[in-house]
Amino acid sequence: MAEKLTDYKYKTDIAIRFSDIDARGHVNNAVYLTYFEVARFNYWRDVAKWDLKEIGIVIGRSEIQYLKPVTIDDTLNCYVRVTRIGNSSFDVMHVLTKTTDKGEEICTTCKTVCISYDYETNKSIAIDMNGRKNMIDYDEPRLILNTN
Repeated sequence: MAEKLTDYKYKTDIAIRFSDIDARGHVNNAVYLTYFEVARFNYWRDVAKWDLKEIGIVIGRSEIQYLKPVTIDDTLNCYVRVTRIGNSSFDVMHVLTKTTDKGEEICTTCKTVCISYDYETNKSIAIDMNGRKNMIDYDEPRLILNTN
């Protein structure tokens, strides 16, 4: 998952909480999923324009690559983009960075498979068309492989 920040338009701040820190002074590995969840939620609100009280999304898979440790003193940002959109599922890439005196350093990357879901029928459904269009328009159609 070698990522370039120049491929990303969407960026959101991530707050580190005291409870995120383990006994060694690092952010605990399980907390990263919460950071990526916060970033995805912000992306869906700001880019897809989804009201998540009405749009159902479940996670099919997350794959995280830990590159550098994060401590409570770090200032974090998370970059988000959609890299694939199918009929009912889509892939989201996340890049977590920390600010250093040399600029932003990539600490962690994550690929998440998201599934559009109807909670009443407990089945996957087609991705909301407006949100789909908004994500494709924002993340450049050439970057998105449209597969089912």
